[in-house]
Amino acid sequence: MAFMTTSRRTFLGALAAAPAIHAQNKPTDIRIKEIGASYEDFTYRTPIKFGGVEVNRVTLLNVNVTVESRGGKVSKGFGSMPMGNIWAFPSKTLNYDQTLEAMRTLSKKIEKICNGYTEYGHPVDLNHALEPMWLKAAAEIQLAQPIPKLCTLVTGSPFDAAIGDAFGRMLNRNIFATYGPDVMRHDLSHYLTPEFKGEYLQKYVLKAPKPTMPLYHLVGAVDPIYESDIKKRINDGMPETLAEWINYSGLTHIKIKLNGEDIKWDTERVLTVDKAASEAQAKRGVKAWNYSLDFNEKCPNVAYLIKMLRDVKQATPAGFAKIQYIEQPTKRDLKADRANVMHEAAKLKPVVIDESLTDLEALQDAREMGYTGTALKACKGQAQALLMAAAAQKWKMFLCVQDLTCPGASLIHSAALAAHVPGVAAIECNSRQYVPAANKGWIEKYPGVFDVRNGRVNTGLLNGPGLSVKL
Repeated sequence: MAFMTTSRRTFLGALAAAPAIHAQNKPTDIRIKEIGASYEDFTYRTPIKFGGVEVNRVTLLNVNVTVESRGGKVSKGFGSMPMGNIWAFPSKTLNYDQTLEAMRTLSKKIEKICNGYTEYGHPVDLNHALEPMWLKAAAEIQLAQPIPKLCTLVTGSPFDAAIGDAFGRMLNRNIFATYGPDVMRHDLSHYLTPEFKGEYLQKYVLKAPKPTMPLYHLVGAVDPIYESDIKKRINDGMPETLAEWINYSGLTHIKIKLNGEDIKWDTERVLTVDKAASEAQAKRGVKAWNYSLDFNEKCPNVAYLIKMLRDVKQATPAGFAKIQYIEQPTKRDLKADRANVMHEAAKLKPVVIDESLTDLEALQDAREMGYTGTALKACKGQAQALLMAAAAQKWKMFLCVQDLTCPGASLIHSAALAAHVPGVAAIECNSRQYVPAANKGWIEKYPGVFDVRNGRVNTGLLNGPGLSVKL
């Protein structure tokens, strides 16, 4: 990852000009022998709404890699991630197919860059050197709108994942047990700030996963809550109303998508979910559960957020008390939106950045603006997610992990991230709701991960070599 406190442009220019890794060699260092990408397309069981746009399909970017150690040991790895173009590349000038094609084009450029890179290093160092070249390649793609950095991170993430997976498999270790000085060339001050001198990533990750974690279930902005909300039942044997999902999965954590464009609608949406959940939980004899609220940056300003939260609190103090945190309420470009500081809102509930988090500088800007937490995502890369997790822990920020509706191997990656980062209390597994077809064959390999019935994800399984993906 290209993290810095000095001029970003100067830093990126220097890396692009001389991307080789210079440090004390480790016998465990690897280089890329061969890397290749492929795609899978799936249709959603039911649509999901991102930032005001409904999505009913997904393309997975799958990456296979062969790496070689300095001693000549060869290992293979695999990475996968939804391309998530509506979320990673929002556009008013380009349509879905155009932004998806841009990501496909970029993935081919990233594949070529990786195949041409011959330096050895730890996966974090390889990512640190490669990402500036990925960003440069993205900037060279001619479109009506430049490819955002977030989009480049998402496109590069399965390449980063595959390299890390191969590294862990070569050592016969889980990837989260490969972040100590025995295999890493640099301490965290090399990637973050001088205050991390002498500290390694292993200080901020768990070598063994948490045995189980609560499942965060998503209630999308177009999802039915009551039977009366259903225009036509899918009738595929899976739950459709919120009460059905609560009973089926034993839910104790519910994430509520909001629109940020109509304060009355948003307030009523929270109240309706709270009412339906309260009715269902009372029948189950459950007294404690949580909510998170996600605006996908659609709130016009922080005043909107504060008023909505106060309106919810006035209408249902008990429901308000169940809100665990707020995700990215306002625009993702923090430098262009400096007026929307979160100091007052964060006194009510933790406010975390999600779309905004693309590097250390963004995290520092967020802290200055009053954000008190950060959402980690495997789709931004294993290297970035863990470096940001280290910084957030040191600065005592609230932590959560979201999964970009990850199916299959990408869910294993995302879930393992949540299970190995201290402080992350719950886990998202949205693909079981929206694209179960992409999980076929995985449910049997990972009981209690892709199909949850007791409200908790069986994360203790995520401790195998590499990224714990059983292919």
